[in-house]
Amino acid sequence: MDEVSAMVKISRIFKDKMIVKPRIKGFVCITSHPQGCMASVREQVEIARANPLRKGKSPKRVLIIGASTGYGMSSRITAAFSSGADTLGVYFERPPKPDKPGSAGYYNSLAFNKLAEGLDSVHLDVNGDAFSQACKLEVLERAKEMGGAFDLVIYSLASPRRTDPESGENYRACLKPIGAVYRNKTLDTDKEEVKEITIDPASPDEIESTRKVMGGEDWQLWTEFLLEENLLAEGCVNLAYSYIGPAVTQPIYRNGTIGRAKEDLEGTASELTDLMQGKCGGNAYVSVNKAVVTQASSAIPVVPLYVSLLFKIMRKMGTHEGCIEQIVRMFNERLYSGKDEVPVDEKNRIRLDDWEMDPKVQEEVINAWSLINTENLNELTNFKEYQSEFLKLFGFGLDGVNYDEDVDLVNPFTSS
Repeated sequence: MDEVSAMVKISRIFKDKMIVKPRIKGFVCITSHPQGCMASVREQVEIARANPLRKGKSPKRVLIIGASTGYGMSSRITAAFSSGADTLGVYFERPPKPDKPGSAGYYNSLAFNKLAEGLDSVHLDVNGDAFSQACKLEVLERAKEMGGAFDLVIYSLASPRRTDPESGENYRACLKPIGAVYRNKTLDTDKEEVKEITIDPASPDEIESTRKVMGGEDWQLWTEFLLEENLLAEGCVNLAYSYIGPAVTQPIYRNGTIGRAKEDLEGTASELTDLMQGKCGGNAYVSVNKAVVTQASSAIPVVPLYVSLLFKIMRKMGTHEGCIEQIVRMFNERLYSGKDEVPVDEKNRIRLDDWEMDPKVQEEVINAWSLINTENLNELTNFKEYQSEFLKLFGFGLDGVNYDEDVDLVNPFTSS
């Protein structure tokens, strides 16, 4: 085939559209729907717009490291549409091909930028490996384009692997208990079956590898880099997200490999505050957030069953929140409430899991946990809502989207 014929063939492929349906493998959906992602982002934007921050009590320029899904995306939306801030979003997402959808995070970010076009603020993106030095240098260039330093930095990475930028060594996180075999109920979401799971304890190398991926080391590297390049404004707030969880998940989560890494992350906050105080007068915090359906949480044994139960209990009590509602509350009631100090617990952590960890909620969790089985799953939990929220992560099941219609995978929002 000559070059002209090849170009004609390629152009025809790019003009093609296709119907996209969910294809689920285990705890991951390997397809995503661009118009559904737009609908999901638009829903969050409407909530953020309905909850504006007071003038003079909001950030002006925000860096979100891990900005394309979950709490990171909700943070970027809140910063832009509640606060009117400029944002720089860092993420590592797969672009589409003519015959293959991009990742949900890619379409989320594309949708965010489309919806932000009418704002009087600047929104730039860096799509690259946030663990790499190259990504940090690209952030530096984009920050120069934006015109200055950040007064809010949000670190919201949730990656299963990391390459150390100095040694080049690769590390992988694992979900294992420490010190003893773990047995508990879990949920096979494909089969809708409650069953017992047994997980052997982690080795010392696995514990350390998980800390290298999910602990505070990379957050510290980012902070040191931003300080060296004078990219943290006076009084900057530097925030990382974490989770503690209830008694039923403690052995596999908080007392396991991930929990050990989260303890390292939380310990890093005080070190970063000392560092920032001497250079920009800022503070570093860890925000402990509520359990929600995310791509990361769906991979953790026991958690999907717990979240399904939690949704039922908290909806009954009127305290259920998704990512966007929680981040809006954090901005309005924690970070920018007008108080002299950010309210924190005895370990200097912001507690957005306060409603989840309400003793009344957790008492109901404990009472119901021993009763749940495959037969009464949908009676005792909101598993159907869990399934719905999981599909929404990838743009499926959103109102107003025609999922039987062909979509342009490469340029989906040119006429949105």
